[in-house]
Amino acid sequence: MRLGVTFPQNELASDPDALRRFAMAAEQLGYDHLLLYDHVVGAVHGVDRQPPLPERSYHEKDPFHDPLVAFGYLAAVTRRIELVTGILILPQRQTVLVARQAADVALFSEGRLRLGVGIGYNAVEYHALGQEWATRGRRLDEQIPYLRRLWSGEPQQFSGRFDQIDRAALCPPPNGPIPIWLGGSSEAAFRRAARLADGFIFGYGLREDATLAWQRVQELLRAQRRAPEDFRALFNLLPNEPGSWLGQTVAALPRLRDAGATDVAVTSARNGLTTLDQHLDFIAEMKQRADAVLG
Repeated sequence: MRLGVTFPQNELASDPDALRRFAMAAEQLGYDHLLLYDHVVGAVHGVDRQPPLPERSYHEKDPFHDPLVAFGYLAAVTRRIELVTGILILPQRQTVLVARQAADVALFSEGRLRLGVGIGYNAVEYHALGQEWATRGRRLDEQIPYLRRLWSGEPQQFSGRFDQIDRAALCPPPNGPIPIWLGGSSEAAFRRAARLADGFIFGYGLREDATLAWQRVQELLRAQRRAPEDFRALFNLLPNEPGSWLGQTVAALPRLRDAGATDVAVTSARNGLTTLDQHLDFIAEMKQRADAVLG
C-alpha cells in the first residue's frame, strides 16, 4: 500500500513558498504521492442560490492553488513523488485545454501525474466558468475517453455532444498513458469508474462507508469483466474530529491495507496547526508511525 499526503491548502496556501517546502519534505520523508484539491472560485454563503450550496462547501476566503499549474511548478523541484489531483472538476473545464496542461505536467514530471477527476458539487463554479451544471455527469462520460484519444498525439476527428475537434493533434503528447481516477460517493460515480477509470479516490475519512464503497466498485468492475487487482483504490483520510487524528489514522492503516487499499492519503489539516514547521513535524511523525505499523 502506497502512502501519500494531502497538502493542507486551508492552512498553508496563502504562503507561496509553503507548497514547495511541503512537497520537498514529503518526498524526502518517503511519501509516495502528494494530493491537491481543486476549486477555481469559492462561493459566498448565506445568500439564496438555486441549486443551494452544500452546507460544508468551501467559502470565498478558502485558498486554493490550481493543481495543474502547481504540479508544473513542483515537477521542477521534486524527482520521485507522484502528483495527484484529488479531484480535478473536469466537466467545468475545456477538455482539450486540460489535455494540453496534463500532458505538459506528465512530460515535465517524467510521468508522475495521476489525474483524479469528478463532477464536483458547486454549481457556482460551473456558472463562473460558463459550463452547464445539469449535464456534468454526461459530459464527464464523454471527456474521459476523449482525453485518452488526445494524448495519443495522433490527429483526431471528433464530434461529440459537448466537444469537437477537426483533424488536429496534441503535440507533444505525453510519453505514456496518464492514469485517470474517478472520485465521488454516488452509485453513478462507482459505475462510471468501473467503465472508464484506472482507479478511484474515496473521500470518506475513516468511516466504514469507504470500505463498503470499495467493495461496491469491485463488484461493478467484475461486472465489466475487469480485474479489481488491476484497479487502484486511493483512500483520502480526512479527520472526523480534530485532536486525536494522528493516532486514529495510524490505527486505521492496517485495516485499509487488508481491505485492498492500494493507496492512502493522510493529512495534517484540521489539526489546529498554524505554521509550516508544525505541519512538517506532523507529517514526519505520521510517516514514522505509519511505517512502524505497516512493517
